[in-house]
Amino acid sequence: MSELPHVKPRFAPQPSGVAWPTREWPRGTSPHQEELEQVVDQMFNDEALAITNAVVVIQGGRVLVERYGGEQFYFDRPAEPITAQSPLLSWSMAKSVLHMIIGTLVDEHRLSPDQVAPVLEWSNPADPRHRIRVRDLLAMRDGLAFVEVYELGQTSHVIEMLYGEGKDDMAAYTAKLPLAHEPGTFFNYSSGTTNVLSRVVADLVGYGDDYRTYLHERLFDPVGMASARPSFDSKGVFVASSLLHANALDFARFGLLYLRGGEWAGDQLISRDWAATAQVPTSRDEESGSYYSWQWWVTGDRYGTYWASGFEGQMISVVPALDALVLRFGHTPDEQYPARYAWRSRVLDVLAK
Repeated sequence: MSELPHVKPRFAPQPSGVAWPTREWPRGTSPHQEELEQVVDQMFNDEALAITNAVVVIQGGRVLVERYGGEQFYFDRPAEPITAQSPLLSWSMAKSVLHMIIGTLVDEHRLSPDQVAPVLEWSNPADPRHRIRVRDLLAMRDGLAFVEVYELGQTSHVIEMLYGEGKDDMAAYTAKLPLAHEPGTFFNYSSGTTNVLSRVVADLVGYGDDYRTYLHERLFDPVGMASARPSFDSKGVFVASSLLHANALDFARFGLLYLRGGEWAGDQLISRDWAATAQVPTSRDEESGSYYSWQWWVTGDRYGTYWASGFEGQMISVVPALDALVLRFGHTPDEQYPARYAWRSRVLDVLAK
C-alpha cells in the first residue's frame, strides 16, 4: 500500500453570533467577493468544467455564493430550470451520509468497526468472506470482486446492481460475490460494499419506513434537511451507494455538520471521534491520486480538505482550516475531473486570503 499522509483531524466551531442554519442560512460576503464570484463564473462558463447546475460557497457559517444554472430533466414532464428548490441527486455523496448514520450506531455501541461484518451470506466461519470486518467495508478494503465501471459494453456490477438483476436486493447481489483479495489488504472502490453496509444498518434500525424514520430523526430533521428524500430498494434498504435527493443548501447543512465535528446547535449528533474518521486516509486511489478514508475522500492538502464525492463531479468539500464548504453539482466526465479539482483549489486560495 502506498504511504499515506499523516492527517490530524480538525474541526471549526460555529462562530459566535452566527446562527445555525437549521431554518435559514445566514448570508455574508468575502473581503475578496468579486474575485470569488469570478472563480465561480468559471465553473459555469468554462467548457473544460462541463455542465454545472449549482455551486455553493460557505465560510464562517455564512453563504458567500449560491448560484444555479441549467435544467432538470424528467422522463414524464418538460425540463425545468435548476433553482434553490431543485432536488439534486447525490450519487455517491450518499455514501458519506451513511457514514454519519453508522456513526450513531457505533457511538451507542450497537455496532463496532472491529467486529466481523454481520452479513448473513458470510456467516459460516469456513467462508473466507467471514473474515471481512465492518472497518474493511467502511474503507472499501473488503476484498470482494465488485467491478465499478460505468461504460456500456463492459462487465459492470454497479450498473447491474442499480438497474439490472440486483436492483431489488442490492446488498444480496453484492454479498454473493467471491473474494478477489484477502480482506483488509486491497482498496477497491465499490458501491455494492456501501449497500451491504446499509443492510447492516437496516438489520439494526429496521427496514423501509423504520429506516426512513431513523434517517429523519437522527440526521435530516435535526439539521433542517427538509428536502432530503432517500431512495430504497424493494427490500427496504436505503440505496446509500447512490440515491439521495436534496436541494443544494440542504446538502450544505450535511457538510456543516462534519465541519463542526458532529455538533449541531449544541447537540452532538455524532461523536467528534466518529466525525474524525472521515478525515483519516486508509488508502490511496492510484488512478486519481486521491486518498480514501471511510466513505469520504481526502485531498491531503494544507487546508485539510476532504469531500463527499458523487458520479459526474458532485461534491461537498469540507475545509476545516478555512472554516469553509464548497459544493458543486453538475455533469463532468471522468477525464475532466482534474480541471474540477483545480477549480476547487482556486476557490480555496481566494478564501484563504
